[in-house]
Amino acid sequence: MTLAAGSRLGPYEIVAPLGAGGMGEVWKARDTRLERTVAIKLLPQSVASSPEARRRFEREAKAIAQLSHPHICALYDVGREGDVEYLVMEHLEGETLADRLARGPLPLEQTLRFGVEMAQALERAHRQGIVHRDLKPGNIMLTKSGVKLLDFGLARAMAPAAQVSPLSALPTEAKPLTAEGAILGTLQYMAPEQLEGKDTDARTDIFALGATLYEMATGRKAFSGGSQASLISSIMQSDPPAVSAASPMSPPALDRVVRTCLAKDPEERWQSAGDVAKELGWIATGSGEGVALGAVQAGKSSRREVLAWTAAALAVAFGAASLALRGPAARERSLRLMIAPPPGQSFGEIIQLSPEGRRIAFQLQDDGGNKSLAVRALDGLEIRRLPISDLERGPGWSPDGRELAFFGQDRKLKRTGADGGAVQTICQSTNPGLGFSWGSQGTIVFPKDFGTPIFAVPVAGGALRTVTAIDEGKGEAAHVHPFFLPDGKHFVFLARNLDPEKTTVMLASVDDKEVRSLFHADSMAIYTDPGYLLFARDNALYAWRFDPRRFELAGSAVPVAEGIRYGTEDNRLSASATSDTLAYLLWPQRRRLVWVDRTGREQGALGAVGDYEDVRISPDGRRVAVAQRDPARGQNVDVWVVDAARGTGTRVTTERTDEFDPVWSPDGERIVYVSDRGGFYDLYERPAVGGAEKVLLRTKQDKVTPTVSPDGRWLLYTVLQGGLGGPARYLAPIDGRGEERRLSGTAPFLEQHAEISPDGAWCAFESTESGESEVYIQPVKEGVKKQVSSGGGRMPIWRRDGKELFYVSRTGNLMSVGLRSSAGRVDAEEPRPLFVLQLGIETETQQFRRSYDVSPDGQRFLIIRRAADAEPDVAVVVTNWRGAMTGAAK
Repeated sequence: MTLAAGSRLGPYEIVAPLGAGGMGEVWKARDTRLERTVAIKLLPQSVASSPEARRRFEREAKAIAQLSHPHICALYDVGREGDVEYLVMEHLEGETLADRLARGPLPLEQTLRFGVEMAQALERAHRQGIVHRDLKPGNIMLTKSGVKLLDFGLARAMAPAAQVSPLSALPTEAKPLTAEGAILGTLQYMAPEQLEGKDTDARTDIFALGATLYEMATGRKAFSGGSQASLISSIMQSDPPAVSAASPMSPPALDRVVRTCLAKDPEERWQSAGDVAKELGWIATGSGEGVALGAVQAGKSSRREVLAWTAAALAVAFGAASLALRGPAARERSLRLMIAPPPGQSFGEIIQLSPEGRRIAFQLQDDGGNKSLAVRALDGLEIRRLPISDLERGPGWSPDGRELAFFGQDRKLKRTGADGGAVQTICQSTNPGLGFSWGSQGTIVFPKDFGTPIFAVPVAGGALRTVTAIDEGKGEAAHVHPFFLPDGKHFVFLARNLDPEKTTVMLASVDDKEVRSLFHADSMAIYTDPGYLLFARDNALYAWRFDPRRFELAGSAVPVAEGIRYGTEDNRLSASATSDTLAYLLWPQRRRLVWVDRTGREQGALGAVGDYEDVRISPDGRRVAVAQRDPARGQNVDVWVVDAARGTGTRVTTERTDEFDPVWSPDGERIVYVSDRGGFYDLYERPAVGGAEKVLLRTKQDKVTPTVSPDGRWLLYTVLQGGLGGPARYLAPIDGRGEERRLSGTAPFLEQHAEISPDGAWCAFESTESGESEVYIQPVKEGVKKQVSSGGGRMPIWRRDGKELFYVSRTGNLMSVGLRSSAGRVDAEEPRPLFVLQLGIETETQQFRRSYDVSPDGQRFLIIRRAADAEPDVAVVVTNWRGAMTGAAK
């Protein structure tokens, strides 16, 4: 069927064709109700013409639509327009696995990671009674965030109710083929019982998964034949050669996984896709691409034991590497190893290799938000914490590796010895989250704030001077994350643009303000010898040859690693490199929303596992607004609304930029949130069901954690650049008719996480006035503030009747403070602990995020916690990282 751009199918406006296959034509379209891009698949006439087939298809499609998993393409809607039946699905960008395999086998790391993702998706569907029955590379999309399984379960739904032959209604094929070719293309992944017309179940998908894994690892089909008969005979009677025979570098354990998947008898296969995912995950954790962990038996060792073996292997590997480097030839093999944080700790987003590449420095944080600076030698096992009590952000190495610089909680840039010692202040800043670099000529460069140029300051302290100039005419919003080149004078930095597609890595010098554009990137760039710039783009780490003397790029950028963490809000890159060693952090994506009672007992999870960053319960308790990072959209953060009873979610925002910090209007009809599309964090509003957006407050300051007064007239929020040294509380009319008013005093204390009381008279917030963060309450209009926490407190939240205030203690406990109000005053009881929050999430969430909320009756709490099956929060270390690149990039 031919459709024209601009025509409609129901509420969907056709944009352009995407392709065609056995299941029908696919078109790109726009959902005019929710303002999002979707994919529409027009179904074959065999479905549309038969009422029985149509009813059966719609029934099964509804079941499939209940699937919610990050690696399954979401089915949004089923529609009919005249005689046209259509499906509305998630719009994906990427390539099919079939197209990728046309260029050869995948690297082992990708084979294992994608295999885990496919198996996890299958496991989720199988638990809901849905079997794919047509799993193959043509039905697997490779996106920025990993795999997406397509057409899930639709093969069965589209087949005739009484199917005569298992080959009579072969389902999807990505490209037009001859009839014989189409049959062969699907047959190669069909299980023996499927070919025989017997009953199929989840184990049928596991066979297809094994055939797909084999092809990913070897670049060859597991079964082949020149005709239907010979191919069927091969599947029914023959076993393919071992994976290791075609790919000698693959671990023997992968042979066992694939061989078990491809067992002829379903009873001899893995009995669940979850088992396959665990086996592949174990191989990925322990193989190290050359580091043998044979003593760790599959299925018998805990994740912590595997990490212990990995840590030991890391020390041995680097010890051996040290000896090898003394000889005539350096090692050639690239090793990928992992470092886990100490128990009860998680990594912040900054990780730094020392200049000589033998030590690694990083920031740690416990569940209470307490931060510490730590150093570890790569050839040892001990993590040594430095005695720094006021760490806010860091670290960064001095060029000689003897010192570390960091930002304190007072927003001052400081330095200390890498082994500890006295702390010296370098200068005052405002926003510590925008990076700095220590050059070989004794100069540090950094932006004071978002929207300011880059400044230079002597490392011994002294006057600041500007070394870049923001070009607003080109849409530049800020200069952030500088990184010195070897001469100690030139540096690269990231020019944030109002259009994210124009955000650019630039070259500058401390000697003048002339800058030169280098290339577009999604993150800052870091330099490493013998001449590379590393940066993130499309959810992967890239390396680009760069001459640090002529300041010229050579060749083209080449991918080095995938899944690397980088901030889409501040564009930080969580990576560090020397000439032969690379270290980076992975995305911690598996979190869950957990209901907990007042004793700390879990009462079940809400919705699917995802990368949540904020949670706010609606006034009536029936819905929950969350901010969620989307791996399928370049790790963008969007606002969603989740049904508190059913757990189903609806996306509210779809922009290319990040939207977060959602808060409900008093009537529960609209959501106020933060977006960085204008460069700064500004405040916007949208209907909770989606729709047109309204700008509430746009200024050249970052505004976060908004709340709305009970009468709906006022916005209370935190300005990160408070003008007097850091975060401060501000109040502004929501209709824009009036000026914003600063509630924080003139003293340079840091005040944030402000919340208006249910009666609108009081403000709860955290302040550093006492020397550490404590929770205070103060009249909204004016009056004396009163400290209600004791021994440290953060993130206050009111109970809906105003009779209780909750906050997080320094040790991570959720605390309760009873309140009694009368005659314009509030009396606070002694704080008492309820339970440990167990957030298990990193720094940004603690800084200006809402990690928990309280139900309207005050009896339950909804908390963002790490999922039980989440991968450990680890740092990945790669030796001889250039050896893993293609020859063109070396």
